[in-house]
Amino acid sequence: MRTNNSKVKNTIISVYFMLIVLAITFLFVFRTFTYNVANPMLLFIGIALGFALLFFLVHFVSKFFEYDSDGLKVVITNRGLLFSDKFNYREHILEFDKNELYAFKFKNYFFYKTLTFYLKNSKGKKTVETFNTTLVNRRKRRYIRQSLSKIIKANKKALQSNE
Repeated sequence: MRTNNSKVKNTIISVYFMLIVLAITFLFVFRTFTYNVANPMLLFIGIALGFALLFFLVHFVSKFFEYDSDGLKVVITNRGLLFSDKFNYREHILEFDKNELYAFKFKNYFFYKTLTFYLKNSKGKKTVETFNTTLVNRRKRRYIRQSLSKIIKANKKALQSNE
């Protein structure tokens, strides 16, 4: 099964555009706020920090996610949503054989969702890999969960038949 969240890129671009328009609007309306405040510089710093926090929160959450379980290997890719064609500094790729997967877990925080993979290689070494799935819609997360559950079920069946 192959799935990704490429359609959400336009939404993120729109959010960035709205943040920039809102920041410019606050700059023009800033004089109105300064008449009622004792220290206008403190108000300006507060507004600037608020916009910086919102900007970096959107930047942290907005990641491209691709899941591919066709074939003998599973390939999961996480990379930055904007400027990912030129600057690929936020890329995280995991490629593993299906028989290495022994568990997975979706975690849902308030603004952030993750998918954690628990893998065991042929030597018995266990590794944990976490991916950002915040912008993957619920239906696609359900399909990914079904695919991974099917892989784990097949692994348990193969392990029981080998014993």
